[in-house]
Amino acid sequence: MSGAAPEGLDLAALLCSRVCHDLISPTGAIVNGLEVLEEKDNDEETKTFALDLIKKSARTASARLQFCRLAFGAAGSAGAQIDLGDAQNMARGHIEDGKCTITWNLPRLLLTKNRVKLLLNMLVIAQHTIPRGGMLTIDPLGEGETMSFRVTATGHNARLPQNIAELLSGERGPAADAHAIQPYYTRLLAQACGLTVKLAPEGEAITVTAS
Repeated sequence: MSGAAPEGLDLAALLCSRVCHDLISPTGAIVNGLEVLEEKDNDEETKTFALDLIKKSARTASARLQFCRLAFGAAGSAGAQIDLGDAQNMARGHIEDGKCTITWNLPRLLLTKNRVKLLLNMLVIAQHTIPRGGMLTIDPLGEGETMSFRVTATGHNARLPQNIAELLSGERGPAADAHAIQPYYTRLLAQACGLTVKLAPEGEAITVTAS
């Protein structure tokens, strides 16, 4: 059953909580690494390890910030267009972590920001279907300014996350937590583009389709 949609302030707060959730881990690792460097008794090997941790975590935090700015933020003025090449770079920086890789089959062109935001949010949903890692393959549906997308997730034990398909279709209302708000926001983006998003199994893979 569909629940009450969150109002503007609640939606903004839940999305902010989602972004903070994505940034807590790398920023916390940076703090831990700095604390290790400040300890005078640590040997050079330990300090080198701490410095490598700080560098890696800083890169991760930067990539996640850039991705979230585009996927959840304003990303330019109303009616702005975004280069799919830039979106690809942000997606790879955020998602490709040694466990998950991307096959990007989209042409390089400018699309309206809501379509690009929709694509990035579809990637987040698809990544959740392969918690042990795997491949995300992005294919175009149609061409030009009306292009939509299909994301195919393949990996060991690919599965449908609980309630996500219902949140995308509108069969279930959004729960008041940061995890449920992201697929709900994806549905809002699809509606703004005149599209519908569906999450479904396809053989051993899971597909997220906007059409």
